Amino acid sequence: MNEGPDLSEDEARWSLVWQLQQAGIRDKRVLDAIEATPRAAFLDGIFRARAYEDIALPISCGQTISQPSVVGLMTEALEVDNRCKVLEIGAGSGYQAGVLSHLARRVYTIERHRPLARQARAALASIGAANVTVVTGDGTSGLPEQAPFDRIIVTAAAEDPPAILLSQLREGGIMITPVGQSDTVQQIIKVVKTPHGLDYTELGDVRFVPLLEGIADDLADG
Repeated sequence: MNEGPDLSEDEARWSLVWQLQQAGIRDKRVLDAIEATPRAAFLDGIFRARAYEDIALPISCGQTISQPSVVGLMTEALEVDNRCKVLEIGAGSGYQAGVLSHLARRVYTIERHRPLARQARAALASIGAANVTVVTGDGTSGLPEQAPFDRIIVTAAAEDPPAILLSQLREGGIMITPVGQSDTVQQIIKVVKTPHGLDYTELGDVRFVPLLEGIADDLADG
């Protein structure tokens, strides 16, 4: 769906929310957060014109900004409220963190690509998301100095929910993560940490980049 030149940005955001409702996103707080987050602020060049279509789009460092319906699904499943401290693995453009900034008390997001981390900081600052901290680092290690977290969301796929990250999730907390081989269809998994162990629920098929260790050696470090 190409929004075309005749829609204002506000109308385009409303149109996107309507698309997400048709895709099954029902939580009004999540829909309001997506409507309040200008996706165009997280895109460059020609892709800004397609910001409010329900598609993934290219960003720097060979990465993508996720499809809004996937952002909506994962955010809805995370069950964030304004008391939550959230950890995101894979900041990317910063868009998912921007959506979470409207729902959570505090958001920490880790990005392994230095240029992307800088761009995400700038984009989040431009929309006034003062409760988000972007960390350049190895997301597979989490952020132990800020643990435990009420919620953890992973935007890159591992073969299994990462044990290190689960250890940084408080009891009663929720992790949302894609699981599966990078060259096959993956599943979004919801993990709830209970007093008796971990409860798993499959939420649907997705395709994400693989979860990689270390900080990327980006040639373009600007």
